[in-house]
Amino acid sequence: MATNDKHPHSTLRSWLGVSAITASLFVFLTTELMPVGLLTPVSTSLGISVGVAGLMVTLYGVSAGLGVPFIVAWSRRVNRRVLLSTLLAILTLGNVITAVSPNYPLVLTTRLVMGFASGVFWGIGVAMSMRLVPQRHASRAAAVVMSGISIAAVVGIPLGTVVENLTDWRTTFLIWAGLSALVFLAVVTIIPSLPSANAVSVREVFGLPLRNVPLRLVLITVVLFVLGHFGAYTFVRPYLEDNASATPVFITVLLMVYGVGGAAGNFIAGFTVNKNLRGSFIAGCVGLVVSLLSLLTIGHGQAGSVVSLVLWGVSFGVVQLCQVNMTQAAAPDTFEAAMSLNTMAYNTSIALGALFGGLFVDNLGVTSVVWFGVALTAASLVLTLGTRRRTSPAVREEALAASE
Repeated sequence: MATNDKHPHSTLRSWLGVSAITASLFVFLTTELMPVGLLTPVSTSLGISVGVAGLMVTLYGVSAGLGVPFIVAWSRRVNRRVLLSTLLAILTLGNVITAVSPNYPLVLTTRLVMGFASGVFWGIGVAMSMRLVPQRHASRAAAVVMSGISIAAVVGIPLGTVVENLTDWRTTFLIWAGLSALVFLAVVTIIPSLPSANAVSVREVFGLPLRNVPLRLVLITVVLFVLGHFGAYTFVRPYLEDNASATPVFITVLLMVYGVGGAAGNFIAGFTVNKNLRGSFIAGCVGLVVSLLSLLTIGHGQAGSVVSLVLWGVSFGVVQLCQVNMTQAAAPDTFEAAMSLNTMAYNTSIALGALFGGLFVDNLGVTSVVWFGVALTAASLVLTLGTRRRTSPAVREEALAASE
């Protein structure tokens, strides 16, 4: 990944540019996952089932995952500032259309298009931030951008639920359209021209996991735990409404608690991954399994729900940071290609998790989707336990510098 030790941009502008990319991650991620907290009002308003409403997450994830390797490769000669600005314009317009859509098919079509834009962002965003600063600060810039995940979990998604409670789900998407427009203006005015670098063809991208066994194992592990996690998390609101008699206000509090737990998990993992990356991931997976089981057993009351969501959030924060570092450690010399594949695996798994979860909810009840989450996160844990460490300590330490 090319970065600059000597570049014509001031330190202030460089870090403002990194902040703009972090804000971009925030609006992309919150737009993707906001329906998690809005499934019930959306389904009621549009006259559809909760399971069908979950397709808002599914189609977004499908296009974000499957489209990214192709679009990143096809746009490899496009200036990255121009490309990111275009992606944010699509996101802004998509949120507006979602807010005023008279029917669900238009909502789904819009979400499908927005997903393509989101996937491309995940493929280029971190790389852009690393190019904005001197090489010695590239890892720090990447870590700052990735902090947008925690900000979205702690602030963005719960805030969307609060706004919906005060107004309605359509106003929520209009407000997010305004936020996306502000981020668009920040990117256009702050980020300098970034001609494309390190172009990678589609064939090279898809050939990487065939040659790189550690990366292939990481991608399979990611697919399993993301399927399980998001299959259950997408339907956490209806589960809590049915099993814990949770009110919208209490659900908002729980989502914020979950987000704080995720931020704590990221912080904890920031120290532990440098000492034992594999062990940190295993501990996080164990936490995911235990938290989902506790939701099934003690999650019928407020105290049990809080405990379960805190542990769930912390555990996911740990595995989230670990899987990024595992990808970097497995393919340190093919960063953009590996990130494209990671994005494809991650977002496609979000989509399939929401799809399978919706089928479980509509046919077997909302409790069944939590058992689905238990099974898949446990499978990810078993795979990791049964796989020998395939990445050398030297490569791992170099790649994990991005988390410091």
